[in-house]
Amino acid sequence: MGEPSKSHLLITLFCAVCFLRSASNGVAAQTPLFACDVTSDPTRATFQFCNTSLGTAERVKDLVSRLTLPEKIGNLVNKATAVARLGIPSYEWWSEALHGVSYVGPGTHFSSLVPGATSFPQVITTAASFNTSLFQAIGKVVSTEARAMHNVGLAGLTFWSPNVNIFRDPRWGRGQETPGEDPLLTSKYATGYVKGLQEADDPDKLKVAACCKHYTAYDVDNWKGIQRYTFNAKVTKQDMDDTFQPPFKSCVIDGNVASVMCSYNQVNGVPTCADPDLLAGTIRGEWNLNGYIVTDCDSVNELYYHQHYTKTPEDAAAITIKAGLDLNCGSFLGSHTLAAIQGGKLAEEDVDRAITNNFAVLMRLGFFDGDPRKLPYGSLGPGDVCTAANQELAREAARQGIVLLKNDHGHLPLDAKAIKSLAVIGPNANATFTMIGNYEGTPCKYTSPLQGLGAIVKTVYAPGCTNVGCSGNSLQLDAAVAAASAADATVLVVGADQSIERESFDRLDLLLPGQQTALITAVAKAAKGPVVLVIMSGGPFDITFAKSNDNIPAILWVGYPGEAGGAAIADVLFGYFNPCGRLPVTWYPESFADAVDMTDMRMRPDPSVGYPGRTYRFYTGETVYNFGDGLSYTDYTHHLVTAPKLVSIPLDDNHACRYQRCISLPVSESGCSGLSFDVRLRVRNAGGTSGSHTVFLFSTPPRVHNAPMKHLLGFEKVYLQPRGAAEVVFTVNVCRDLSLADEVGERKVALGAHVLHVGSLKHSLSLKI
Repeated sequence: MGEPSKSHLLITLFCAVCFLRSASNGVAAQTPLFACDVTSDPTRATFQFCNTSLGTAERVKDLVSRLTLPEKIGNLVNKATAVARLGIPSYEWWSEALHGVSYVGPGTHFSSLVPGATSFPQVITTAASFNTSLFQAIGKVVSTEARAMHNVGLAGLTFWSPNVNIFRDPRWGRGQETPGEDPLLTSKYATGYVKGLQEADDPDKLKVAACCKHYTAYDVDNWKGIQRYTFNAKVTKQDMDDTFQPPFKSCVIDGNVASVMCSYNQVNGVPTCADPDLLAGTIRGEWNLNGYIVTDCDSVNELYYHQHYTKTPEDAAAITIKAGLDLNCGSFLGSHTLAAIQGGKLAEEDVDRAITNNFAVLMRLGFFDGDPRKLPYGSLGPGDVCTAANQELAREAARQGIVLLKNDHGHLPLDAKAIKSLAVIGPNANATFTMIGNYEGTPCKYTSPLQGLGAIVKTVYAPGCTNVGCSGNSLQLDAAVAAASAADATVLVVGADQSIERESFDRLDLLLPGQQTALITAVAKAAKGPVVLVIMSGGPFDITFAKSNDNIPAILWVGYPGEAGGAAIADVLFGYFNPCGRLPVTWYPESFADAVDMTDMRMRPDPSVGYPGRTYRFYTGETVYNFGDGLSYTDYTHHLVTAPKLVSIPLDDNHACRYQRCISLPVSESGCSGLSFDVRLRVRNAGGTSGSHTVFLFSTPPRVHNAPMKHLLGFEKVYLQPRGAAEVVFTVNVCRDLSLADEVGERKVALGAHVLHVGSLKHSLSLKI
């Protein structure tokens, strides 16, 4: 999506009580937009599309049949045309809700009635919790606040979130918006968040409509002048099937998402928004999307004017609609579709198909059911936004997403009673707006790290740099060193903000910005007490210097922790919450950025040219920290209770693999459908502190078809009291979990020895026919 307006960067701090005050003070609510207002015009009750006793398909068919061609074309764009003669107002499709209701997009805005909404941690931070129930719980809160705002005319019902692209390269400016580098984690996040946003009491209805984006193989924004608008992602069928497509497939099949957004880029020479195989063939055909396909904003414009993919704008309109596109964010289809039809390049029936998909979603949202205040969710209003419970969930999400990376000699947690003075240093030490990342909305309120820590102990604040860029001119080293040398302990909060990583801006290196390394090193050397380094960022950094520095005994990564980030950081540092987050991405050394082009889409290594591959599944080089790393204030042990050593796949007697050696079997031929087994584990908290623990089940498949070195089969979050234990069970489906994509993208079950990993445990099982 396009960058937010600069005017949105002026954020005002609000508190939750403002919402109730504005309502009680008589601030007038706007009337929500809706069709089929039979109260003001009883004749509309005769329209079948207003008859709620009929099915969605029948109602939509009636509506489309009543529209003129210009009216139909007016409903191919995000600012849909009003049809006054039928009582249908203009509808704005574009709203955003990446980690809370956002002011990005013209469909939603804040006012004195609802001056802000709960701003949860940026997605990369929430993903680090590896807590699927949390993903869905956040979605539910966001959809409740969205409905509440809709009822007072401040928000739409269609939200173009979440971003489920794979965080393939650590320099990507939008990696912060994603759940990380792993296809399973991203799929689980996508499914959970979409269900939280969409699920209504009536299974045929939608609470709000989500949208999984950006389809597909999109993860280059602007790197060394190479722009997302014209980038051609060259992707093998194997990488497409086992890396880029799974989250979108899960969105549609498991999450039943109402929309998928095609991306700006080309994939193997074809714009995604004009590729019939990707749109009509895969999303709607193979995956059976129950919803609409929308462009990223101005994508059709880009493929004509800048990619020069078609000779005329009419050709661009025709090729995208025929490929399966339903809605254009932008005005291109509104301007050129009529000429495409008049020129014989497109049929009116093609437009009918597209708007049928659009109207069906609005029907499921209740847009054609009359006044939403008289429908389910109609009682929601300003008092349901920024509730105490919602804000506490934002704080809890931040706590769960914080990752403890280093804790030498148990310096953490800090003892509040023993600390008389705490130095709080760094360009992000008093961060507010930085904490909420991008695609943000106005938060209920902020708690900065300085405020959170200051609520527990006496603090001395020295920013060290005037901004995260930390150039030589902005470095304020003397005051920072003085503060650290006099304090009982020091917390350094450094990292990035949207000036370093954002949409349309990828990083060139993996080093901390400017003079931050010099600031950290000098403060750590001068500090009287223990030094805690806090990295606030979306993407990873090479902090090898700090990892190996004995003067820095503790390191945490907090992502962009949302409106309550400072309180959550304090909760973890002082032991009120036992850290349980795990890294959702690999942290690479700077040498990776020096050697690897960001535009090289290959996931698998190529030793012949020194290409190391990407992500923990394929990367063969050195790391700073690994995917899944994260410490706790206690220790956990794993004991394997039961798991099979041999799994046999049934085959027909005449199958060729009964008479010749096969390294793998096509899933379609393997007979593994329904074949599964359990891996039972005993997990114990061996320490004296209660806490939550993420149990990962990885598999290393046989070395066939350029298989991953290992990949994640499942993860479970378990809470354990001191010395407590629990059983964790993973059900492994052979077809789903032990299959892999071969060189041409076909799913195969690899025969031979598979090694299962849980922590330090390894268990070998043989998969045979």
